[in-house]
Amino acid sequence: MSTNIPVRTVTSPKRFVIGTDLLPQLHEHISNLGNNALVICDEFILERVQTQAMTQFKANDIQGTAVKFNYECTQQEIDRLAGLSQQHQCNVIVGIGGGKTLDSAKATAYQLKLPVVIFPTIAATDAPCTALAVIYKEDGEFDRYLFLPQNPDVVIADLAIIAAAPQRFFSAGVGDALATYFEARACYQADGVNLVLKRPSRTGLGLAQLCYQLLCENTANAIEAIRRKIITPALEQTVEATIYLSGVGAEAGGLAAAHAISNGLTAVPDLHGSQHGEKVGFGLMTQLVLENAPDAEWQQVLSIMHTADLPMTMTALGMKEFDESQWRRVAAIACAEGDTMSNMPMRVSEQEVYHAMLAADAIGQRYLKQHA
Repeated sequence: MSTNIPVRTVTSPKRFVIGTDLLPQLHEHISNLGNNALVICDEFILERVQTQAMTQFKANDIQGTAVKFNYECTQQEIDRLAGLSQQHQCNVIVGIGGGKTLDSAKATAYQLKLPVVIFPTIAATDAPCTALAVIYKEDGEFDRYLFLPQNPDVVIADLAIIAAAPQRFFSAGVGDALATYFEARACYQADGVNLVLKRPSRTGLGLAQLCYQLLCENTANAIEAIRRKIITPALEQTVEATIYLSGVGAEAGGLAAAHAISNGLTAVPDLHGSQHGEKVGFGLMTQLVLENAPDAEWQQVLSIMHTADLPMTMTALGMKEFDESQWRRVAAIACAEGDTMSNMPMRVSEQEVYHAMLAADAIGQRYLKQHA
């Protein structure tokens, strides 16, 4: 007899590791998964991977081939990487780099039905922990979400490598994570669909809320640590929030307007140089307009964004000249069928999103003038 009770989920990587000097220990996390790894790397860390990780591979009877990621997570790039893996007869995939590199590694592993180890070099998004890859078109515009059957087998966050990266990446991670609770809350209220296409769970909402709490408590001190390239408890807790709690919180709790608007913003050519988390931050401001959020929430969110040097206006995002047709297209993409705008607890039209973006821009301008 059917009870019509919705299926709710909490999903997570099998293992999350956070610490320092973890690159030379990479083989320890691969050995239980395979003995021949395709290591997909960002260009800047490729040589370091060769000297610190691959030498340890050989010493521990693991074969490995390190290859450079070609900058964009497209289907063409995934097919190229899958071909290299088959050519070298690899049985485990490793991704080392930024969000698009990691998504490419996850998508390649999925395509080949292989385990995957994820090693973020920046804390710019919550991509490392999710069972999701964002696929882009060749011109950089958002293409589609690739929903994966499981999370990465291992996610490794090396604080020393993350602290050495430019602050802008870290700040973008704060922007991405900052939306986690507000989107999960909206999705939970709407009883929408989370990132594994099930109903959001209360645990997912709780993880998202803890993510927000850690950001409120630690962002200011973590930003100071990043500016000085040092490791502190505030930095560690913020990385735990931006990489782990944001990932599992968003996955179990669901996305809503902020990410839908971020997807729409990829269609504005002027914004192609902006980070995903920067777009999500502006998307969150737009979501708060749509929700008519209370002033206390606005002040907390704007304070964190300002502290993290996140763009709070269209111009700060990279817009050179306002083109109404472009921003109406952003609204249309954000409201497209199948995107996460449908997880809002109220019906939202393209016109409402367009007006909300203009209002968010005005709120950002006002805040910046008050805090100049």
